[in-house]
Amino acid sequence: MTDEVLDHPVQHSLTGAHRALALTEGRAMRYPADVSPFMALPGDATADDWKHLAHLAEPDPITLLDVPATVPATWTSPRRFTVVQMTGRRVRTTAGRGQALAPLILGPADINDMVDLTARTNPGPFGRRTHEMGTYLGFRQEGKLIAMAGERLRPEGWTEISAVCTDPAFRGRGLARGLMTLLIEIIRDRGEQPFLHVVENAPAARLYESMGFSARRTFLVTSLKSA
Repeated sequence: MTDEVLDHPVQHSLTGAHRALALTEGRAMRYPADVSPFMALPGDATADDWKHLAHLAEPDPITLLDVPATVPATWTSPRRFTVVQMTGRRVRTTAGRGQALAPLILGPADINDMVDLTARTNPGPFGRRTHEMGTYLGFRQEGKLIAMAGERLRPEGWTEISAVCTDPAFRGRGLARGLMTLLIEIIRDRGEQPFLHVVENAPAARLYESMGFSARRTFLVTSLKSA
């Protein structure tokens, strides 16, 4: 299994497992805004490619995980931050078991609770259709959604684990680890391997490292606007 597709995970997802979700114009691609903010251009993007992406993006800011080498001089970047890409080939799932709560598969009926939990815990962008990207699991206690995690980008041979979050009142109980363990088993049952992205220096990185995830490379997540 090659990991070269992880250098352009958005592009390979939109041309592969998520092609049914892809919005395209020329060589520019994006997810619907209520699925994910991510967009993609080829590494050798031309001026026409950038024009196509600008048209495709309206009225949203352009959000790129892997930025082509040449960005038009007239474009500005109001926001950028670094994320670390981590792969989980060495993760051992036996350490994540033992939860007293029963995990639930989350779907359309859970959207309001999923959006509320992610808004309060900020694990990354999450919209009302993000669950369409893959399997999402959660724990409820007395009907309240207290933890969740799911699948996001799907480059060939890999699945990204994302939206890992726990209600602040229930942290420290291994809920996130338990859900990630279940997701990793689902991913591996498909013959794929897990990976994820975490904001550089974020405390969550310690959890992922303790599970066996290792850093592969960094990306500069960039928001762009055309002048």
